[in-house]
Amino acid sequence: MVVNVLKPVFAEAASQLVNTTNQYPGTILLKKEHWVVDAKSLLGILALSLQPGQEVEITSDESEEALTAILDLGMFEQK
Repeated sequence: MVVNVLKPVFAEAASQLVNTTNQYPGTILLKKEHWVVDAKSLLGILALSLQPGQEVEITSDESEEALTAILDLGMFEQK
């Protein structure tokens, strides 16, 4: 699923994202340009330095419920 970043994802927002993704046992990845990071890794999320207007691809072997939970955080909007 390709999404647009709505707000900067730093400390608190990154922590919320990691806490949400850790509720699911499967693999959830974020892809930005040539970077691919585990969405369960706080350092990985911070390394992406996500800013409003950027495009990110979220892939998961989890159910749609995991992707919906990520969108419900209000950091991303689906394209």
